Amino acid sequence: MVVREPVTVRAPIAESWRRSQDADVDAGVEAAPLVFDRDSLSDARGAHPLEPHLPMLQSLLRRVADEAEHLMVITDAAGHVLWTQGPAFARRAADAIGLTEGFLWSEDAVGTNGIGTALASGRPEYVYAAEHVAHVLHCWSCAGAPITDPDSGRVVGCIDVSATVQALHPATVALVAAAARLAEARLENEMLVRDQRLRERLLPHLRGLRGTGVLATATGRILAAQEGALVGRRVTVPEPGGTVMLPDGRTAIAEPLGEAFLLRIPGARGRVDESAPSGRGLAARPAAGGPPLLALALLGDGPHALLDGRPFDLTLRHAEILALLALHPRGLSGDRLSLYLYGDEGSAATVRPEIHRLRHQLGDVVRARPYRLGCAVDADFLTVRRLLDEGDVAGAVRLYGGELLPRSDAPAVRAERDELAVRVRRQVLDRGGADVLWAYAQSEPGGADLEALERLRGVLPLGDPRRAAVASRSARLLSGEP
Repeated sequence: MVVREPVTVRAPIAESWRRSQDADVDAGVEAAPLVFDRDSLSDARGAHPLEPHLPMLQSLLRRVADEAEHLMVITDAAGHVLWTQGPAFARRAADAIGLTEGFLWSEDAVGTNGIGTALASGRPEYVYAAEHVAHVLHCWSCAGAPITDPDSGRVVGCIDVSATVQALHPATVALVAAAARLAEARLENEMLVRDQRLRERLLPHLRGLRGTGVLATATGRILAAQEGALVGRRVTVPEPGGTVMLPDGRTAIAEPLGEAFLLRIPGARGRVDESAPSGRGLAARPAAGGPPLLALALLGDGPHALLDGRPFDLTLRHAEILALLALHPRGLSGDRLSLYLYGDEGSAATVRPEIHRLRHQLGDVVRARPYRLGCAVDADFLTVRRLLDEGDVAGAVRLYGGELLPRSDAPAVRAERDELAVRVRRQVLDRGGADVLWAYAQSEPGGADLEALERLRGVLPLGDPRRAAVASRSARLLSGEP
C-alpha cells in the first residue's frame, strides 16, 4: 500500500473548501450555471455601479489579458459574470465551463474559485489548479479581488483574471487588487461629489437646529455635525420618523430629507423652541448664513415638512399647495393655483384662506402676488425626478417609497403623480437589475406591480432567498388577494 504524504493546503483554500462542502457543491459539476438571459444581463449591466468605469478597467487589464492569453472577468456582488475580455483562445476555453457573461460563479454554485472565494472572504484571493473543488477547473488558475462601495460599505463586485495554466504569475494577484482599489477610488470620487452637493443644499437645516442635529446619508454615513469627530462615522440606516443611536450614545429622531436624513437630538441644549406641536404657529426664522430651507416629504402617506430643521405636519390641502408651488418656482396667480387645485370649479377666493393658514404655520416663506415660496426648496418628488434625469435609477427607487400625495384629487397633483409613477416604473423595468427591482418591490406601487415582480423573479438566482417572497407575492396578486 502506498502511503501518501499529507498535502499542505493554504488556510484560505481550506476555509473555502469547508464553505463549499457546507453548500453541498458537487465536485463533478461540469460548468457554472446560467442565470441571466440576454435581456436580464443587459439590465444588470446598466444598473451596476461599475458600468461607467468599465472602459478604465478594460484599458488597465487589456494588455495583460491579450499578451498572456488570460481572461478578465467582472462580476456583481453575487458572482454573476457581467463582462469578460480576452483573446479568442481564452474565451473559447472559458465558454466550455461557463466563465462568460450571464453565468454564476459564487462558491455555493461551483465551489472554490477566484471569484466566489474572493467574494466570500472579502479579500483578494488566488486559486491554483487542484485547489478548485470542481474537477473540471483543475486546469485553470485565477486571481480575484472584491470591489467595495465606499458609500454603503458593501461589496458590489469582483474583478478576476483567469487562465488555463497551472499557476498564474504572482503579480496577477497584486494586479487585480490594484484594479479593484482603482475602481473603489473612482466610486469614492463620485461619492464625494454627491456628499458636497448634499452639504451645500442641506446645511441650513443644521444651522436652524443650532448644533443639535446631524446630517446623514441614506446609507448611514454622517456628513455633517457640530461634533467633528462624528463626521465620517456610520449609524444604522435610519427609518423615517424612527430613532437612531449616534456613535456617541445619544439618540436622535430621523427626519427624511430626500437623499439624506436629518437626525434631530431631542432635548439637547441650544435647539430651536418647539413648544408648539409639530412646529405649528412658529414664524420662519432664517438660518444664519443663508435663506431658509424648506424640505418637503410628500411621497407616500403622512406628508410633512422641515423648515430649517424644524418639523411641521401638513394637512393634505397644504401639502398640495406646497407641491404645486415647488413645481412652479416663479409663482402662480390665485386663479391658476385654484385651477390646479380644484379644476374649473375653484376660484381665487377659495385659495386665499388656505394660503393665509399656511402662512400662519410657515411664516413669510409663503409669499403672494404671485403665490410662491421665498426660500430654498428640497422636495423628495423633485429629487426623484432629478435622479431619473441623471440616470441614477437605484437612487430614485431608494427614495420612491410611495406615490406623490396618494390621497390627493387635485388635478395638477394627480397629473404629476401619474407621470412620476410611470417614469419610475419604466426605468426600473428597462434598466433595473435585481437589487433595483427588489427595492421597487418594497414600495407600495412596486409591491402591486405583477410585471415587475415577474421580472424580479426572472433575474434572481435560484438559491436567492428573496425568490420565495417574490413568488408568494405574485401568487397573491394573481389570485386577487390584497
